[in-house]
Amino acid sequence: MSAIIYANTCNGQAIASAATFESYNPATGEVLGLVPSSTQEQVQAAVAAAKAAQPAWAALSDQERKNYLMQMAKVLEDNLDYLAKLVTQEQGKPLAGLGSVFEIQGCIGWTQVPASLELPVEIAFEDETRRDEIHRIPIGVVAAIAPWNWPLLIATWQIMPSLRTGNTVVIKPSEYTSICTLEMVRLLNTVLPTGVLNSVSGGGEVGGWLTSAQGVDKIMFTGSSATGLKIIQASAKNYARVTLELGGNDAAIVMPDVDPAKIAQGLFWGSFINMGQTCACIKRLYVHEAVHDAVVDELNKLAAAMPMGNGLEDGVVLGPVQNRMQFNKVIDLVEEAKQQAATFVCGGTAIQGAGNFFPITLVTEIDNSARLVQEEQFGPVLPIVKFSDLDEAIQMANAVDVGLGASVWSSNLEQAREVANQMQAGTVWINQHGTIHPMVPFGGIKQSGFGVEFGIDGLKAVTQPKIISINKVLA
Repeated sequence: MSAIIYANTCNGQAIASAATFESYNPATGEVLGLVPSSTQEQVQAAVAAAKAAQPAWAALSDQERKNYLMQMAKVLEDNLDYLAKLVTQEQGKPLAGLGSVFEIQGCIGWTQVPASLELPVEIAFEDETRRDEIHRIPIGVVAAIAPWNWPLLIATWQIMPSLRTGNTVVIKPSEYTSICTLEMVRLLNTVLPTGVLNSVSGGGEVGGWLTSAQGVDKIMFTGSSATGLKIIQASAKNYARVTLELGGNDAAIVMPDVDPAKIAQGLFWGSFINMGQTCACIKRLYVHEAVHDAVVDELNKLAAAMPMGNGLEDGVVLGPVQNRMQFNKVIDLVEEAKQQAATFVCGGTAIQGAGNFFPITLVTEIDNSARLVQEEQFGPVLPIVKFSDLDEAIQMANAVDVGLGASVWSSNLEQAREVANQMQAGTVWINQHGTIHPMVPFGGIKQSGFGVEFGIDGLKAVTQPKIISINKVLA
């Protein structure tokens, strides 16, 4: 049986390419389908289509664009099962638990919330002689580059605020998870005017063509810090504004006053949601020596109880690592930790077979300077560092060049706030981790990027201010 060939969408039309590449199911190694490799001319055509459609889209009333978002939310609801299955097959996260159904439900919510928000005219200054108003207007064409870990959810974060505020979009999915994104774009186009939402696909060169294209006014990118630097360099060619959500190496500090059994579930899923392949996952766990062994024991119990396998199968809550590149990186970091005599409480050896399966791995007795601690592993491996001095734990947590998220776990909220205020991250959670919300701004500091998404601040990030200054004396 020949593989299905999927298409991009440009100006409302299905667009094929002469060259294609295979997309694989990471749980089985099987080819899921063929993805078009967009040419530079096709990228330029997609940007041109978005540019041509943008004035009419921006001219719609605010309520009309809200209505379109609600129609798109309905499309996502109607196709939840189809899209969730594609995500499981292509990305690997299971249908069950915090998996692909959860992801599509998130897409629906992150579409409905921007439709509910307002960006009213703000009064910057007013007296008896003058009135200065801040109006928010669209930027133009948004180039969105989506990652492979939450392919549809993060694409939604990029697409919906942009469309809500009168921009048009060209999106390029990761080459590892293109099919589910192309299909979502195709379905959303059934209720949108032509040219408002377009897609291109391919490798890094396609992303380079898109982000440096003349006609692109804003770039939204989620991915690695290294690629983020390339995005910044590309934006110099077209003066595009940028929002970058880059890598994190989130630290969590567990205080001695916690009840290990009560916080174990939060720590476990804060670390291993999507097999640790989430930017705002716990990647480094600093645990006070008074509760260290008990916390490790509780996490080990949970690791043993969580079924791993093909996410289409009933009861599975943990899937594979999404691609071989990341799989091999995890193995490399683990093998180096073994050579450094770290203790492996569980896991530590790849599961043999066709899929990219690596067991939940808890590592203790590891030095804070180890690569497994200092580099974002982005996989199902958690280094746990014991501490006795809180100031030293805070120093270790902050001593990295990224700062996306962090968390503090304590039964004393006042002390937890004091620690949170000293941690260097865009978001610091207390007694939870990674619990983002569509109304709450989210973004990183240091090399975790700049700009924010979500809520009113996220809408403002895809607009530009226009000042109208009125002389009231002559009115």
